[in-house]
Amino acid sequence: MPDLRPDLVGREFTASGPNKLWVADITYVRTKKGFVYVAFVTDVYSRRIVGWALSDSMRTEVLPLQALNQAIVCAEETTGLVHH
Repeated sequence: MPDLRPDLVGREFTASGPNKLWVADITYVRTKKGFVYVAFVTDVYSRRIVGWALSDSMRTEVLPLQALNQAIVCAEETTGLVHH
C-alpha cells in the first residue's frame, strides 16, 4: 500500500529559523546488560537536539513519541512547525 501522506519537506532539509523543521532518528548502544535505545528530535536550523527519550526497548509506538512530546513541551513556539 503506498504512503499517501504529503511530503511537506520535498527532501529539502533546510529551515529559515528555529522550530520550523524538526527531524527524528533512533539509535542504539550495546551495554553490558543489553541494548539501550535513544530517540532524538533535532531542529534542522540550529542542529540542536530539542527532544530525546531513552529506553531498554525500541517500541516505536512509544519511544519516538516520548522524544517528540519532550521537544514540544520545551519549545517556545511551534506555529508552522513541520516534524519530518
